[in-house]
Formats: sequence, C-alpha cells, structure tokens
Amino acid sequence: MLRYPCLVLDHDDTVMDSTAHIHYPAFLDEMQQMRPGVWMSLQDYFRINFDPGFLPYMTDVLHFTDEEMKQEYEIWQSWVRRTVPKVYPGMAEIIRRQKAEGGYVCVVSHSMDFNIRRDYRENGLPEPDIVFGWEQPHDRRKPEPWPLQEIMRRLGLKPEELLMVDDLKPGFDMAQAAGVPFAAACWAYDVPEIKAFMAKYSKLCFDTPEELGKYLFG
Repeated sequence: MLRYPCLVLDHDDTVMDSTAHIHYPAFLDEMQQMRPGVWMSLQDYFRINFDPGFLPYMTDVLHFTDEEMKQEYEIWQSWVRRTVPKVYPGMAEIIRRQKAEGGYVCVVSHSMDFNIRRDYRENGLPEPDIVFGWEQPHDRRKPEPWPLQEIMRRLGLKPEELLMVDDLKPGFDMAQAAGVPFAAACWAYDVPEIKAFMAKYSKLCFDTPEELGKYLFG
C-alpha cells in the first residue's frame, strides 16, 4: 500500500529545476525595465519567495500598481513560454511510481496551470490529476488552504492521506492550515535560514529527491 494515496507537489524547485533558469532571470529582466537599480542574488530571490512571498514583495515592498503587475506578468510569461525546465531525476521516479501504484499526483503552485501541464508533458511525466496554479483567485492560492481542501473534497480523501511537498514557506503554511502532513524539499537552494526553518518546523525534511523516495516507498 502507498504511504500516502495522494502526493500534492509544488512545481518550481520541488519537481522542476526552474527558478535559477527561468523565474530569477525573468525577475532581473522585470527590475531592469520597471525598477532600475533593484537587484538581488539568486539566493536572496529564494529568500523573498520564502518570506514574505513573491506577491507581497511586489505589492508591499516594491509597491507595484495593478498596471505594473500586468506588465510584470507578461515579462514573466515570455520567459516561461520559451524555456522548459528539467525535472529533478529523483522526482521523475517518484511521480511515475506513485501513479503506477494507483495513487494520485496533484500540483499546487504559483506557476500557471498550462505551464505546469506542459512541463510534465515535455519531461515525459504522467499528467497530474489536479492542478491549482497562479490562475486561481488570490484567496484560492497558497498559502490559503483552499487548494488542499478542494483536492480532498474532489478525491474523497482525509488530511492524513495527503502529503504536501514544497520547498518554501507558503506551502508549509497552506499544509498547516489544512491539517495536511508536510515534507520540505530542500534540494534547490543553499540558504541556511530556509533550511533551518524547515528543519525546525517540518517533521519531514529531505535534502534530495532520492531521500524522499525512500521515505515514500521504502
């Protein structure tokens, strides 16, 4: 039997090696066009995505207007459209085995639904059962618990039958709010304070996809 009938996976830097190759360069491009003089390292970009989160950073720190957010979105999507990220090898095996043994694989991410499905398809992965991405209204995106609650409702599952796997705090906060077990994916970055938070507050914390796979399948 599967340890968890349903794996709920974050997309960027949990399944796909994407921030370093897509989202961070897109952010630098946005800043060059819209906030000249604003620059940060890749590791600092991971930090702002961890806390306060990308959207609060853009609205509360950089004070982007609604029109600027639309422009930011277009720049970001231009980068996403022309680059397909690579799946972490250990995550490919986990997804295939979960599906082969009759389990569910769902995705809750701040990427767009159609990009997530494209990335799975282009990397030869089974299509996710349910995807909730950035296209959802603000109150239905993580860290709000709605995506996990809706997955449970649609699939008829209890909180303990799901495992949320994510590399950043919004995923942790969402799982906590929904009463769903959480596993920290700590293989994408080398940021001591993020890893320290995950090690302190997450009962499950994995440094490689292979470690996660051994936990799930023995």
